[in-house]
Amino acid sequence: MEITKIKAFNDTMDRFIDQLLPELEEIYKDIHRNPELSMQEFRTAKIAADYLTKYQYEVSTGIGVTGVVGLLKNGEGPTVMLRADMDALPIAESTGLPYASTKVARDEEGLEVGVSHVCGHDLHVTWLMGAARLFSEHKDQWKGTVMAVFQPGEEVGRGAQGMIDDGMMDRFPKPDIILGQHVMVGEAGTVRHRSGAILSAGNSLKVKLFGRGSHGSQPQTSIDPVIMAAATTMRLQTIISREVAPIENAVLTIGSLQAGTKENIIPDDATIKLNIRTFDDGVKDHILSAVKRICCAECAASNAPRDPEFTTIDSYPMTVNDVASTAKVAEAFDAQFGDKSFETQPASASEDFSVFGTNWKVPYVFWFVGGTDPTIYLEAQKNNQINAIPSNHSPKYAPVINPTLKTGLQAMMTAALVWLD
Repeated sequence: MEITKIKAFNDTMDRFIDQLLPELEEIYKDIHRNPELSMQEFRTAKIAADYLTKYQYEVSTGIGVTGVVGLLKNGEGPTVMLRADMDALPIAESTGLPYASTKVARDEEGLEVGVSHVCGHDLHVTWLMGAARLFSEHKDQWKGTVMAVFQPGEEVGRGAQGMIDDGMMDRFPKPDIILGQHVMVGEAGTVRHRSGAILSAGNSLKVKLFGRGSHGSQPQTSIDPVIMAAATTMRLQTIISREVAPIENAVLTIGSLQAGTKENIIPDDATIKLNIRTFDDGVKDHILSAVKRICCAECAASNAPRDPEFTTIDSYPMTVNDVASTAKVAEAFDAQFGDKSFETQPASASEDFSVFGTNWKVPYVFWFVGGTDPTIYLEAQKNNQINAIPSNHSPKYAPVINPTLKTGLQAMMTAALVWLD
């Protein structure tokens, strides 16, 4: 669709969007209050599926465990896939919001954890539901097929591939374009786009270090895995600072170090969980090799009874936006949002969104929607304190509902209309 027609369509839709926002806000708050862990999104999936059914979509459920696909065919034209992820995080929320989550659940290891949507996937689901309704109610304005995809398990890197493995490519029409978006720290009301690499590759590992347990009063009879883990943690941080060139973007974070149960017992083992983000396969391979080298060396230095045990937790590919398709989306965003639409730098976060485009071999575009209260963001920007704003995965992360809800809905529809006739 031509840019002038997209702008005219959006101007027409503005009144309908404003009328829809109160309903969407209640949906958002409900999903926020009732988060579900990865691959356990049964309630959220039913909400999405029932909503699509209400608005005349052909709905398929249970794809890749909880995935939902809705098709709305409206004459000849391109097929546009719109994707939203549904899962929440094993984090107890501390936002203080009146609709904050107090949910607890058992994770895949059987541990009871707090659960919250402090990544923003509840907004993603709400945006897609709103767009799905508007496309259904205004079919006289466009031609083609809208494919609404609600994906499980993004936070564990298994949801997109799970849907593909469950026959998604055989069961549904091949899209001409795949579109997705993510709420991030940034001034609410803005959209940020980028051609090429926009999100990093992500690799997470669990490393188990083996020692020999003993009484805390007799350390000489032990091989202390706590010391081993502490030394390994410190040494691993030198990979980025001393083995990766300063011009390369890479991050290595150790988010978990677990050992022992009591202050006077030296345990038999310790476990480290770490996460790596990279924008280059060569850098990624070097870091993974260095992690294994350092862990093995520290164990050898401690006279450990055996080599460490390495387990892959998850693995995410890079998200690399199609250049030509992104240019079209950027032009439409600029027309719709003016100076609130701009190019962004790559983010060191990771997504499995690109799995759909890679498997289907079709172009995809992914972009960011700002979710921070404009007053707070601009003040932090003025004082060089943006990093102090609670970000995605912080227990205090809380996107402001307005204008974030409307902006994300407008962005999704604007991008889809670039292809819909």
